Amino acid sequence: MLQVLGLSCAAQVVLGKGEFGHYLSINLGFGIGVTMGIHVARGISGAHLNAAITLTHCILGNLPWIKLPAYLLGQFLGSFLAAATVFGLYYDALYDYTKGNFTVTGPTATASIFSTYPSPYMSLTGSFFTEFMATVMLFLGILAIHDEKNNGALKGTQALLTGILVLGIGMGMGMNTGYAINPSRDLPPRIFTAIAGWGVDVFTAGHYWWWVPLVAPTLGSLAGGLIYKLFIDIHNQPIPECGNEKGQTDVESS
Repeated sequence: MLQVLGLSCAAQVVLGKGEFGHYLSINLGFGIGVTMGIHVARGISGAHLNAAITLTHCILGNLPWIKLPAYLLGQFLGSFLAAATVFGLYYDALYDYTKGNFTVTGPTATASIFSTYPSPYMSLTGSFFTEFMATVMLFLGILAIHDEKNNGALKGTQALLTGILVLGIGMGMGMNTGYAINPSRDLPPRIFTAIAGWGVDVFTAGHYWWWVPLVAPTLGSLAGGLIYKLFIDIHNQPIPECGNEKGQTDVESS
């Protein structure tokens, strides 16, 4: 759900030459995709859509390590199949737009429909920092949304708020690198494009950018978890369920 909706929005914006949406459309597509992906998968697996966050939960002890391979396999396979689905859906438009010449760079570049690439002005260091910070913000937001000891989201609104969080990250931090913020969102479609006609350029473009959406989000997720633990979680105490009315009022006002 996440990838089909997100990638198809990107395809429509690029191949429609601005007549069928703009950059905001892509942000909305991924935000809606996250929301719907959570609704579809939460009851089965907890809706693990991001490999970096799944790994972080294992490190933090929130998820058994034995489940990690199955979760990663599901994420990567689902993302790969989503890229193939969008490729099939827009194949005629792709062929018309590129005249059959699928490229990573140039005036008719289309590889960015499927995976992220840094803007031409970006250094590798700047790109890494962008992805790192965007993922820090992502995981901080997710932890806050689900933290019942803090000001957690109302029951049933977590998926929507997570989608809005992704939308906000895309609107505010997407220009530099396309905000991959998720290894399982970026690598499987990149592998698919290498197979489907774009070639090895998908791995060499942007100063061999391909490894950054794997490493930077993973480190950013770990940093976000550590920041939340140190500055929020250990200072939070659950609101007592019993007590006189005055005491409850004092807790609420504080």
